Amino acid sequence: MNTRNILILGILVVIGLAILYTITGTENEELYIETIQKERERQYKFLKYGLDSPLTGTQKTELKELEYFPIDPSYKIRAKMIPVEDRKMMELPMTDGTVEKYLKHSFAEFELKGQKIRLLLLQAAKESDKRNFFLAFADATSGVETYGGGRYLNLRQDGKNSITIDFNLAYNPYCAYNPDFACPLPPKENLLELSVNAGEKDYKKD
Repeated sequence: MNTRNILILGILVVIGLAILYTITGTENEELYIETIQKERERQYKFLKYGLDSPLTGTQKTELKELEYFPIDPSYKIRAKMIPVEDRKMMELPMTDGTVEKYLKHSFAEFELKGQKIRLLLLQAAKESDKRNFFLAFADATSGVETYGGGRYLNLRQDGKNSITIDFNLAYNPYCAYNPDFACPLPPKENLLELSVNAGEKDYKKD
């Protein structure tokens, strides 16, 4: 499965979640937590049983659960979108040494745990829906509690100049499970010094 198909799968999931969030919001914490738990269960079932899962047959048999940080609603934030002044295609390095092209679209600006954050939002070169964005990031947990190559979020713009970022939905790239897959590495703009204690932890290989 190529990177584009991986992103399409993630985008379809996040669109569904965005619609659900629009209906439910996060005022009801119990409902919010239930929503995240259902997404985590969906991810587990995909990896365990999915035909397009990056796991080998042996890995599927051995997979008992995925590890996550506790669900924390404070990691769901509203970010202001600042357009990149000179939008250009950039070559994002892949884990296998190749590159893949993405459009440098906008910066997402927000506060997290008392710190001002600015992250680069990318769009795949062949993305047809201009409200869909790809966010690859690494933080202080990378290589310790989480995958060293960073984690991903598939985002959908839900305001004229704003976007919702929920780090509880941060997930591992396929190469975290299987090195036969090539995955984009986070751009330098998205290397965070703080710890993002939310989302998926590193996959434990037995």
